[in-house]
Amino acid sequence: MSSCVVYVIGLPYPWLLRCLAAHVWHASPPYWTDSSKHFMQFSRELILQQAPDEASAKAAKGLLDVSKWQNLGATEHALWGECKGSGSKPYQVQIDLAAVAFKCSCPSRKFPCKHGLALALIRAEQSAAITASDLPAWVSEWLEGRQQRAEKQEQKKNAVSERKVADADEPAVSAKRLQRMGAGLDELERWLQDQVAQGLAALAGDESSLRTLAARMVDAQLPGVASRLRELSRVPGSGVVAGVDWSARLLGAFGRLQLMIDGYRQLASLPLPEQMDLTQALGLPQSKEDVASQGDGVTDQWRVLGQFVDEDERLWLRRVWLQGHVSGRVALLQDFAHGARRFDQAFLVDSVIVAELAFYPGAFPLRAMLLGAPTLTEPMALPPAPASAAFETIAQAVAANPWATPQPLCIEDGVPECDSSGQWQLRIPGEGRVPLRLADREGWTLCALAGGHRLRVFGEWHQGVEGSYLRPLTAWQDQALAWSAREAV
Repeated sequence: MSSCVVYVIGLPYPWLLRCLAAHVWHASPPYWTDSSKHFMQFSRELILQQAPDEASAKAAKGLLDVSKWQNLGATEHALWGECKGSGSKPYQVQIDLAAVAFKCSCPSRKFPCKHGLALALIRAEQSAAITASDLPAWVSEWLEGRQQRAEKQEQKKNAVSERKVADADEPAVSAKRLQRMGAGLDELERWLQDQVAQGLAALAGDESSLRTLAARMVDAQLPGVASRLRELSRVPGSGVVAGVDWSARLLGAFGRLQLMIDGYRQLASLPLPEQMDLTQALGLPQSKEDVASQGDGVTDQWRVLGQFVDEDERLWLRRVWLQGHVSGRVALLQDFAHGARRFDQAFLVDSVIVAELAFYPGAFPLRAMLLGAPTLTEPMALPPAPASAAFETIAQAVAANPWATPQPLCIEDGVPECDSSGQWQLRIPGEGRVPLRLADREGWTLCALAGGHRLRVFGEWHQGVEGSYLRPLTAWQDQALAWSAREAV
């Protein structure tokens, strides 16, 4: 970005922002520095890696004494048991083996809870303690409820498809909202030009102006822009990150905002996929019903590559990354939960599921949603993942949609290291180094597993105001899952 500033610094301020926007658009490559049967194949380590934290994993290990359980039973598709708790009634614990879904009557806000993890461990290690029997009423009711909800979703999907045909001529967004959004972007452009004209140094240590502007964008019904401005409020005066000063990082972000403004003004002339990318970046949501009925549907055997979970002011975010065995496509499932870490569907890292996904429309479709309940299937070999091809794919994705972050990145021959300054890196022999965003505890664990040898590492590639880095989520050694991240950084 700095080289771009050198060449255009003499241009009028609006043109400076547009040159920065064009620089972002033509992105270069990132900087180098039967279900029950399948469930029983999961090892102790793999099951414990699904724990929300270390405390839950430790607590689950303390519940493996089968004397603490009663009515342990299973069918081909379900597993259940009652675990003694502090109250008079035992906790009812159940697992849908076909879809790997957990349910427990305990009051825990963690998911899966220690009881669900313990029940899965008992099935994997002490299967003789579990009796094949008919479903209890409380398990049957839960499974039937899940099936009914799945059927309702399918009916809703069909109803939406029919309604879309009937309402094809109606605008998706009201003219009043579009007018409000346009006025908000005009205000944003004036503010950007003012900051460049007076110099970015005036923003150093001042979070209030960016946060005030973010609030104005909320009023203009531009939540996507508001979110980016709140993130930018931490940048002024923040120093150097990955060799790039805060002013250069902020100027690059201003360029991406200017690109949004220019794109919105040309929205009608853009191809439909780019329209969808831009409106999503601005904060216009796409309903799941629309995606289910109109999105690109792909049925495949999907490997769960990794997942990232984070919490901000009691709002939980989860990103689950999948890769299709036949299609080769990578998909992002993103969902939210308020208050407690409870999501509709559980995913076991490195498991393989058969499922249909609907991809959100876009120039480089990545985000998808699950259609129906997935089922576990046989594991399969991991495909090749050369670093050069992985970074080329990211370059294509960013060029197609410069606002989409993070991007999936898998490197099959990386060596985790910590340099003399304490920064984590992934060394790719003969090609370069990739900066890592990793908690020290996780980093040393990963280094110990590698022992100086190569690992296959999958994670999220971030490219923005905090620099470019890879957040590792999973690592394999000789086709076997060796590590899965738990700490968000």
